[in-house]
Amino acid sequence: MTDRDILRTDRASRVQTFGIDNAGDFAPTSKGRELFLKLDPILEKLLRARVGQVRTPVGKKTAISALFADFKDIARTSRSIALEDPGFPASTYRYPSDYTEATATTHSDSLLKLLEDNTAPVASGGDAPEQLAAKAALRAKFIAFEMDADFVEDLRADRDALDGINRGKHSDNHEGVESTAAIDTLLDEAQDIVTLLDAIMHNKYRGNPDKLHAWKRAARIERAPRKVATVPPPPPSN
Repeated sequence: MTDRDILRTDRASRVQTFGIDNAGDFAPTSKGRELFLKLDPILEKLLRARVGQVRTPVGKKTAISALFADFKDIARTSRSIALEDPGFPASTYRYPSDYTEATATTHSDSLLKLLEDNTAPVASGGDAPEQLAAKAALRAKFIAFEMDADFVEDLRADRDALDGINRGKHSDNHEGVESTAAIDTLLDEAQDIVTLLDAIMHNKYRGNPDKLHAWKRAARIERAPRKVATVPPPPPSN
């Protein structure tokens, strides 16, 4: 929210409070009562929109670091496997040369394609029984060097975590844009209600200057405090 949006929200909240404090002055079916009640859901939505606007995605660096730690373990172990099995393609598992999100994504996908069972139906591209057996044997080579038995599951979890963060970021950014637009719309609706109420209050409290003054105080938009310029201290005297 901008400073002006905050001031407009505060004004709507004061008007709502005025309506609650003076509810006895208005019949349940009156126009004034109806307008005051319309402010309640608007202020509730403003609060939700404001919360949505300030959400911030976090954790991408941690997710990428976790993937590169996985890559390091797999690359180191693959070199050891190749020492015993010269035909083993250790270069396929080589640690990436650049530390970027794009590399984290592509290299993890490559490793998972080699190591992770694809349990989809064979007709849909899933692994055939002989492919599943070959992958189990491949994982066993890594596990024989004391890698965790679920090291592939860990790699998958870290890969999915990065995807989740990126989806969350997109969602949050989209939500932030939507929240900004929602705030503008809601504040315009609140402004219209206050304008309508202003005519009613001037008629209602024409003979009650105290109530009319209280209404005017509630319905006005306060000025944002001026920023006080910082005056530099005088230079030290010799």
